[in-house]
Amino acid sequence: MVTVLTDTRLSVREAVEEDRQKIANLLHIELRIHRHLDWHSPMEWLGCAPFVVGEDQGRILGALACPVDPPGVAWLQLFAASSSRPVTEIWQALWAKALSMLDQQEGIIAAAIPMQEWLVGLLKQSGFTLAHEVIVLLWEYDQPLERQAVPPVTIRPMQQEDMERVRQVDASAFKVLWQNSQTSLEMALKQASIATVAEDETDLLGYQISTTSHLGGHLARLAVLPAHQGRKIGYALVNDLLRQFVRRGIFRVTVNTQADNLISLKLYEKMGFLRTGETYPVYQHVGEPAA
Repeated sequence: MVTVLTDTRLSVREAVEEDRQKIANLLHIELRIHRHLDWHSPMEWLGCAPFVVGEDQGRILGALACPVDPPGVAWLQLFAASSSRPVTEIWQALWAKALSMLDQQEGIIAAAIPMQEWLVGLLKQSGFTLAHEVIVLLWEYDQPLERQAVPPVTIRPMQQEDMERVRQVDASAFKVLWQNSQTSLEMALKQASIATVAEDETDLLGYQISTTSHLGGHLARLAVLPAHQGRKIGYALVNDLLRQFVRRGIFRVTVNTQADNLISLKLYEKMGFLRTGETYPVYQHVGEPAA
């Protein structure tokens, strides 16, 4: 367990709705901020435990959110620390409280994708170890896309009524750490630029969700039912997506995947995606809860 510093006046408690503006101010003015790469904004987790704050005489000096979503997984969604206190002090106090709340549930995996070295150090101090690595690949349009034989499936826009089946496909295609809850998938659909499903006469077999920004397109999510992998359904979804992007004048598309996901890597590299060299470490807590 984490050792909490005792020579501090920092008081730690669960965040409440009345804290919203104070937390927002902390996020606005401070530099030591971690936000998880997610469909949610940090403040959308307010009211979802664990979401805790540390305060001194009514002034919020730190905030930490690692809600359980999807079931069994608690990603570090937010950590913010005031520069008026040592970051280690604020982290240890908030993480100890959050961990005690997670310990009340069995089998929870706590994980984080740190984007700053200072957070890596804090995670290691608290029993997190490097467990995975996410790599970034880039596709750039330089010639017409090749037409290859595709399976007899229909690719159409994703609809709200597809979401339950999309969640089932997602759950079957990914290990628990990488699964999305139905709420997150519904938020992804609302934020998507292009979201499609592949189906035949019997079932919905796969889906993809993509976004756009000033940098280009981003394939945010791709999943195919395991029983139908190897039938080029993923290829059909990505090929259709790239064609849609090109028609919109978007000629750069990125995708992230786990370094050990050899099936996905083979698909993307076959379609012309190249590794950029950019990586994101994934740290996992090795105490209780643990994977």
